[in-house]
Amino acid sequence: MTVPRPVPPAPQGSAAPTPPLDASVGPERVPWRAVAVFVLVACGLAWLVATPLWTGDGADSPLFAPLAAVMMWTPAAAVLIVTLVLRTPARDRLRALGIRPLRPVRRTLGLTALGLVAPVAVVAATTLLAGALGLVDLDLVGLSGFAAQVEGALPAGTAMPPVGVLLAAQLLAIPFAALVNSLVAFGEEVGWRGWLLPALLPLGTWPALLVSGAVWGLWHAPLVLLGYNFERTDVTGVLLMVGGCVAWGVLLGWLRLRSASLWPAVVAHGSLNAVGALVLLLVAAGHTPDMAVAGPLGLVAWGVLAAVAVVLVATGQLGVRPAPGPATAAVPAPGSPSTPAG
Repeated sequence: MTVPRPVPPAPQGSAAPTPPLDASVGPERVPWRAVAVFVLVACGLAWLVATPLWTGDGADSPLFAPLAAVMMWTPAAAVLIVTLVLRTPARDRLRALGIRPLRPVRRTLGLTALGLVAPVAVVAATTLLAGALGLVDLDLVGLSGFAAQVEGALPAGTAMPPVGVLLAAQLLAIPFAALVNSLVAFGEEVGWRGWLLPALLPLGTWPALLVSGAVWGLWHAPLVLLGYNFERTDVTGVLLMVGGCVAWGVLLGWLRLRSASLWPAVVAHGSLNAVGALVLLLVAAGHTPDMAVAGPLGLVAWGVLAAVAVVLVATGQLGVRPAPGPATAAVPAPGSPSTPAG
């Protein structure tokens, strides 16, 4: 049940921030029953979809890609259940999920564009930092690793195209691949950032970001335990995925909170999926990078994303108010005595 909650005025002498959309309506408490149902349904369906992989060739199965794409829609299925069956939220569900409206248009489009670019920048910084630290052997001049991959994929007797041109084409295709990937990423994002994050916001902004990110990571377990992402088929792989999703969840969650819209997070998720293999394009021939360290969800990426989070906090972009939308409650302007911590 949602109830109107008035927004206290900003203290005199301070500028009120741009108010989030419909921030005056929200739950007083976390809907724990709905949260439990959402998590159980999303994770249970994920395991059900992945079951054929566990009885076949695992991550090497030709069914892996299509089943992984289907699995990405299991959070959306969980959203349908909690919104239509449990009626949480009870009204204006598209607005509560951040699907509509798109105004203010400039802010929504600007943060969507940032969602397209930011994962590329983070993954590129992760790759270069890992190389600088000696954690991965890169070949940024000869591109020997990428050349070896291309040569191995060409039919016998086929002339080798200029590897630099091929790499440039790969990089230029990232924005288009990101938009295509966003079509599937929507199935996840409508669950994680559309429903779960706002539902947890009564706990505080940071607890909501961290818990929703952890659930996102655990949801990947059916694929991670098959060796996907990190080539670790034990709890270590799951813990690495949880850490990576918590780190990325802060950035994607901030896009959701700052924009009052789901779409910047959807595009950012699609962009992350599109650029995730960058280190494999820049690695030196004969060297296999440890994705748990140098990959987009690995340890170095955690550090880069932590630095991004520090910048967001230091600039007042994160941690001063909950997210917009009817699923959340408004808070006063920063500096008000009644502003909640976190």
